[in-house]
Amino acid sequence: MPVAPEFVTTAHIYKRNEAMLAKAFDGISAEQWTCRPQESSNCALWILGHIVWARSKALQLLGVSWSAPWLTHFERGSKPEDASNYPSSEEVLGAWKELSASLPGALEAASAEAMAAAAPSPSPSFDGTVGGMVSFLAMHETYHVGQAVYLRRLLGHGRVVG
Repeated sequence: MPVAPEFVTTAHIYKRNEAMLAKAFDGISAEQWTCRPQESSNCALWILGHIVWARSKALQLLGVSWSAPWLTHFERGSKPEDASNYPSSEEVLGAWKELSASLPGALEAASAEAMAAAAPSPSPSFDGTVGGMVSFLAMHETYHVGQAVYLRRLLGHGRVVG
């Protein structure tokens, strides 16, 4: 079953984010995963972990339950921690791939009624619905993909697009 027409753009945003994020983290060394260019900035591992946390929330809204014991390190409002508190980059990348594989099917399976249901409150949903929240989380993810791309450049790697 195809994605509902009103969520085709959201599905494309998620798919494009996957491609850009893969390029953003390509070639990042073990040391660079936890490097913070400034005291106030996040490391690549936190950015990826936060994107995993947010994507798990989108999937939860779509009826797919997923969790990891380390997700709280990356939830909204969490502060940078000592790198020894984080899971390995391989573990977080594996979670990212697992969630990315689940998202297209979850978007296709989402009924119009489920997407039109009221989003949990409080919520930054675009229109107060579950669908509006799933779309908001796509935009939120894009923001953090941009951070990852910028961080890649700060760490001395080439550009992702262009």
